[in-house]
Amino acid sequence: MNLSRRTLLKSAAAASSLMAGLPAAQAQTLDVARVYGGFAAGGSVDTLSRRLAEKLAPDYAKAVLVEPKPGAGGQLAISTTKSSAPDGRTMLVTPMSMLAIYPHTFRKLPYDPFTDLTPVSVIANFEFGFGVGPAVPAEVKTVPQFMAWAKANPQKASFGTPGAGSSTHFIGILLGREGGVELTHVGYRGSQPAVLDMMGGQLPAISAPLGEFLPHLAGGKVRLLGTSGAKRNAFTANIPTYAEQGFKNMVFEEQFCLYLPPGASPAVVERLRRASEKAMTAPEVAAALATFAIVPATSTPAGLAALQKAEHDRWGPVVRSIGFTADT
Repeated sequence: MNLSRRTLLKSAAAASSLMAGLPAAQAQTLDVARVYGGFAAGGSVDTLSRRLAEKLAPDYAKAVLVEPKPGAGGQLAISTTKSSAPDGRTMLVTPMSMLAIYPHTFRKLPYDPFTDLTPVSVIANFEFGFGVGPAVPAEVKTVPQFMAWAKANPQKASFGTPGAGSSTHFIGILLGREGGVELTHVGYRGSQPAVLDMMGGQLPAISAPLGEFLPHLAGGKVRLLGTSGAKRNAFTANIPTYAEQGFKNMVFEEQFCLYLPPGASPAVVERLRRASEKAMTAPEVAAALATFAIVPATSTPAGLAALQKAEHDRWGPVVRSIGFTADT
């Protein structure tokens, strides 16, 4: 895909000025609003949702509650949002992959990603990393070196991820293909069990969101070999990107996005967009998210919609080439 994601996010910037003329409907502060997220408390989605909620109160709503709804890989939270009233009292924070990848891995979803949610804004970006543990010799310090080791040790050529069918799963498989190695995928229920097995020597490597590596790098049991961005990540500036190491097509970034239920009016959407923009540009929010290597972001609703379509179209051929299906 040739379109820049950042260009897509800015492509509809003029929409904001048009919204300025909307009537002041829904301008009054709500009593209670709820933020749904599809993953358990303590994870990155939950942490991001809580930072957002803290900043939305008391101006957007007197109280903003975060309600994790883990289940079906994030689908439960989307389904709950889909069936809620579009009055601004219910919102969803979700990784883009729930809307861009799942339609290609599930034959049937309980939601239509393009009609059952109303885009509001991208609220954060993050990248991915590939790292190894004690099971891989200490001299392996780059992705090409890992591929060479994997070729010489095919029985050990595996990597773990937070789950089958995730962005990290497909990125790991593509890395192996670009490196001429058939890597075996090992899916876990979340990143931390995979990290612990890698640190314990039961698993050679993992492909995971970059933030999962940060707490363990100083201890020496985890070596980060590469990152997925178009340029070096500010949180790991000494680590080269996949592209720098010869994997030219391996540039990936994912977004956390904010949505309302279907049918939300332009006035309701714009009020939440403005409030979320104020929240995500607060310096203390950026400082809190840095622990997870997450960078706050903003966009227009049209920019988010364009990005969602572009990501959906990008991942379709990838999933088909790998032949993965979540249906059993």
